[in-house]
Amino acid sequence: MNPAVTRVFIVDDHPFVREWLANLLALEADLGVVGQAEDPVQALAAMSATPPDIAVVDLTLKKGSGLDLIKGLRVQAPSVAIVVLSMHEELTDVERAFRAGASGYVMKHESTGQIVEAIRQVRAGRMFANPATLAQLTARLMGRAGRDASAPGEVLSDRELEVFRRLGQGSSTREISEHLGVSLKTVQTYCARIKEKLGLDDGQELARVAFHWHEQGQRRGDINAV
Repeated sequence: MNPAVTRVFIVDDHPFVREWLANLLALEADLGVVGQAEDPVQALAAMSATPPDIAVVDLTLKKGSGLDLIKGLRVQAPSVAIVVLSMHEELTDVERAFRAGASGYVMKHESTGQIVEAIRQVRAGRMFANPATLAQLTARLMGRAGRDASAPGEVLSDRELEVFRRLGQGSSTREISEHLGVSLKTVQTYCARIKEKLGLDDGQELARVAFHWHEQGQRRGDINAV
């Protein structure tokens, strides 16, 4: 591949999305897809062995977590710059992604040109998100935007929020343990912490609140349902 071409690796658990993005980038003379993966384990192994210039990563994967992958890349392949392409629109998700090590954030409902621009901007060493999101982040970091201290996105850790989100999507604790590659006991511990942080009495209330939060997110368009 021409050294002037930016080498891109795609991580998404939907073959359709990977194919769409690969075809889109193939139209750009300065961009080229050098690999694809559907889960963090495959992605981390491939990119650690042969680091691309840019990794395009979805946050919600059927097996594992996009945030965990971003953190792993920062350690095992620090030269790889990361652009998140996700349905999650909540500001807390954007903030978590940047904090984990991403340099760009594009929402899947945005125009196709956004992901191309994001890759180029991040490759040039700049941060990228749509202007409205960057303005909100700036205000938030400067303390001018209020936070809901009781909201799940504010009080839960990255892994706790991942478990909470999957509970809201209807996954059982056993399914979550398989998807995240952790023991059932570990997931149960996360559930206990979530109940404590959110002031919930039992597992039924946890499931009900998680489902309600998921439904609200779908109506706002910020839960990754594709």
